[in-house]
Amino acid sequence: MDKSKRFFLKSKRSFRRRLPPIQSGDRIDYRNMSLISRFISEQGKILSRRVNRLTLKQQRLITIAIKQARILSLLPFLNNEKQFERGESTVRTIGLRTRNK
Repeated sequence: MDKSKRFFLKSKRSFRRRLPPIQSGDRIDYRNMSLISRFISEQGKILSRRVNRLTLKQQRLITIAIKQARILSLLPFLNNEKQFERGESTVRTIGLRTRNK
């Protein structure tokens, strides 16, 4: 067999098909926090469609649900736990400035 024809042969590796992240019975809703929290990063950002393995329609519905949950204070806009810890250790006091004449 020529070397040029070897490149076009398909490999015989089997692959395991991944299960879809959203089942057919799951309802995409702002109240379904267990579903929504799977599509948010640790920092509170909405994960991309590529990472989530969602269809375009599912990603749109998830994004709308997350934004509604944020507006209704069910989810935080940002998850800045590290920033708050750092902020508490460095407490600044603001004093009044006096002019020396």
